This record gives sequence, structure tokens and C-alpha cells, in this order.
Amino acid sequence: MMRTNRFALFVAVLLVAGLVLAVTPASADQHSGTWKMNPEKSKYSPGPAVKSTTVTIVADDKGVKLNAEGVNGDGSALHVQYDAKFDGKDYPVTGIPYADTVSVKRAGADTIVSTMKKGGQAVMTVTSVVSKDGKTRTSTFKGKDAAGEVLNVVVSDKQ
Repeated sequence: MMRTNRFALFVAVLLVAGLVLAVTPASADQHSGTWKMNPEKSKYSPGPAVKSTTVTIVADDKGVKLNAEGVNGDGSALHVQYDAKFDGKDYPVTGIPYADTVSVKRAGADTIVSTMKKGGQAVMTVTSVVSKDGKTRTSTFKGKDAAGEVLNVVVSDKQ
């Protein structure tokens, strides 16, 4: 009788543990959250440097939604937005004068590579990496815009 009670208790504990794990959401993607540009650590070439940027990201294993607000180097408002899947296809992007679509892919759990395109031609690659401690996101922009060659490194802190 005692052996049956122990077995029943063991099974009940396993069922409760399984239920808890089933209803607990998976850990959020490392890129998800709100990120604020750190102007002291960021570098823009050529300038003028963006004055401020706050990026809100929702990412999972299927894709990424990005919304960026800020102030450009010339004082004008900055607003960039896209919703793209990690399937290699092009998705519309708004707010970037040199690009009309974006294609995104994973290059590891901590890295997203975004290819900005204009008229189907790649013009800019943005590689975004989240630090091991999850507090910093570094985005390296390589390509061309209306002013010519670009190499920007934007460092953002998690809010």
C-alpha cells in the first residue's frame, strides 16, 4: 500500500512539473526589448551622427518586428519600421530613404543579419549582436547610402 502511495505521489509531482513547464512562456529572444543608442560608444562614418535612437524589437524563432524612433544628425525625425520573417524573403521597410525592403536571417542565437535593398539590389547590411550579458546590442552598418560608403557602429543599451 505504501509503495502505491509513493508511486502515485511521484506521478502527481511529474504531472504538475510538466504542466508548469507547458504553461511557462519560453524565454524571450535576446534581441527582444527596448534599446537606447549610446552616443558615446557609437561611431558614424560619414557623419553627421544620429543624435538619438530608441529601438523596440519583438523577435522569436520565426522573425523580427522592429520599430525605431529618434532624431537624425540634421535634427529631422527618424522613424524606421519593419516586420520580417527569417525566411530569406524581402519585406517592406519604411523610414529608410536608401531602402524599400529588408531581408533578415539568423547567424546564431545572439546575431541577426538584415540586408536592406532598394529596387531589389542590396545596399546595406546590418549585423546586430547582443552581448553575452544581454545588456548591449551592437549593430554594424556596412554599405552605401546617398552620401556614399557607410560604416556605422551603433551601440545600444537595454532599457
